[in-house]
Amino acid sequence: MTTRALILDFGGVVTRTLFETHDITERALGLQAGTLTWRGPFDPAGDPLWTRMQAREISERDYWMERTRETGRLVGEDWTDMKTFVQRARGAEAELVLRPEARETILAAKAAGLKLAILSNELDLFYGVEFRKRFPLIDLFDVIIDATYTGILKPDPRAYAMAVEAVGLPIGDCVFVDDQLKNIEGAVAAGLPHVHFDVTRPAASFALARQMLGLPETGDA
Repeated sequence: MTTRALILDFGGVVTRTLFETHDITERALGLQAGTLTWRGPFDPAGDPLWTRMQAREISERDYWMERTRETGRLVGEDWTDMKTFVQRARGAEAELVLRPEARETILAAKAAGLKLAILSNELDLFYGVEFRKRFPLIDLFDVIIDATYTGILKPDPRAYAMAVEAVGLPIGDCVFVDDQLKNIEGAVAAGLPHVHFDVTRPAASFALARQMLGLPETGDA
């Protein structure tokens, strides 16, 4: 197989979203089951703040900071950064955060000799350095481009250029996967092959990425 690269967004693609783990969050914080009702892409009509983010009236960071503050208030605390939310909600069990479909695809890509990269707007900002260091499979990635440090947020074309340059392959030999439409639009503008990841259908999204990379389907020899 010709060397190719899989470039993944982190939050929502490699990880399960916080929308999918409300039960874990509620147990971890001692909240009554059903306390957290915002569901983002799983119930856009019931989450006006998410709708505002999708309309680009607020940023993704704005959305999550508001959820951070309101969840902190539920436990009587003043939370001022996203990593407090993540670490308190589920940070003690990093394995619970890894999306099973991501695990399968990352392992398949590594076994096939592909380059692996993360291109994230907020990996360490949201999750924290210690969480990232002990995250399952993180050592399999050849490259991590994190806007926490570069200051260059997707969909800025420089973000994609940095990732492609870091993996050292032609742009056409890379496949980028992200769940946010604006970031996919940035990939389109950059000429970067891509998959618009659907968090409500993760298996189908990863299957498409594997197909584009010439990787076998899950369970194939």
